[in-house]
Amino acid sequence: MDMPWTDRAGRASKLRIAALLLILGPALVLVIAAATGGLGAKPLTKAIHETGEWAVRFLLLSLAITPLRRITGRARLVTVRRLIGLAAYGYVLAHFALFAADQGWNPVRIGTEIASRVYLAIGLLALLGLTALAVTSTDAWIRRLGPRWHALHRIIHACAALALLHFFMQSKIDADQASFMAGLFLLLTGYRLAHRFGAPLASPALLAAVAAGAALGTAALEAAWYGLATRIPWQAVLSANLTITPEPRPAFWVLVTGLAIALLALRRGVAAHRPGRER
Repeated sequence: MDMPWTDRAGRASKLRIAALLLILGPALVLVIAAATGGLGAKPLTKAIHETGEWAVRFLLLSLAITPLRRITGRARLVTVRRLIGLAAYGYVLAHFALFAADQGWNPVRIGTEIASRVYLAIGLLALLGLTALAVTSTDAWIRRLGPRWHALHRIIHACAALALLHFFMQSKIDADQASFMAGLFLLLTGYRLAHRFGAPLASPALLAAVAAGAALGTAALEAAWYGLATRIPWQAVLSANLTITPEPRPAFWVLVTGLAIALLALRRGVAAHRPGRER
């Protein structure tokens, strides 16, 4: 039987062990905080938010594996993609279970809450989509579905978009984290579109352009959200993205992330053209 920390040959994999530690770390921190009273006056609410945020983070990380593999040339990254995707689903399940616990495990109350709050219904749609992906993530299902498996698993992008919308709607007037996550999603979508149209993802210039586009998109998305969902003028939010004082906005961090990836590609290109590497 394959273990989460072993490769297909049954050997311990340093990459998979590192991925497991990354996955289990937030859960362990949350459990310790719950046991020691570190979750504040509303521990269940805090735990619901924490598991939801980590679910989105791991979902985006799973989407990042393929473009990072193409950009860095690290083919082995693909070996942890399924593991990270299942981790995202695990945190989604924990998020929903804690919500159910907050409703006293009462099915009628749970159903009523979901039916009466749009953002909960959107979150449930994301959960159902991710459940379909988790159930069919095994090798047996890949063989059974054949080419249809790839078509089915493309809905992960829709699930991520729904999860981000759910995140935005429950964030209300404090949408910095949601804006940053949405910006990373725009960054990953830019990589995906560039690859689909045949652009070389190893090009630092292309990656820098995608980073700039994602940052602009993040600024526009954040301004639109605050303009539509709050009374904060969207113009003020948009202008705040033009400065890093008093603190950088999410668009700045999206740009930094994208440029860091472009620098990785540049470093890889320089290393590949060193005399000692030529054949």
